[in-house]
Amino acid sequence: MSFPVVIHHNPDCGTSRNVLGMIRAAGYAPTVIDYLAEGWTRPQLLALFAAANLTPRQALRIARSPAGAMGLTAPDITDEQVLTAMIAHPILVNRPIVCTPKGVRLCRPSELVLDLLHQMPPGPLAKEDGQLIIDSEGNRLV
Repeated sequence: MSFPVVIHHNPDCGTSRNVLGMIRAAGYAPTVIDYLAEGWTRPQLLALFAAANLTPRQALRIARSPAGAMGLTAPDITDEQVLTAMIAHPILVNRPIVCTPKGVRLCRPSELVLDLLHQMPPGPLAKEDGQLIIDSEGNRLV
């Protein structure tokens, strides 16, 4: 398929697994980047955040991350400080981030990935928790 899809993925994250499953169900063979293993670079994060129209603070993972303990949620913390911490601790970046010719997006909730795909997965399709995303007729429900 000539429609490239890249997912910055954490295999331990249910949302990330749901997004990857939707991409594959739609017939794509995405490039999967395990960002916890590979890490981030400053230019990479700046480019992703700019393309997704996010600031580092907006992309900061707060739930189930060390962000609070590291003081990164304090109001006086700058985007530069958040970015520096994200490079040192990749887990601080919220996920998954998906890139396609249609754009770049932080796909939370997971069904946001459908807006980035050229073709929809066939239905029925549900998330890991059983929530139906696409019905048996191929209609998007969320």
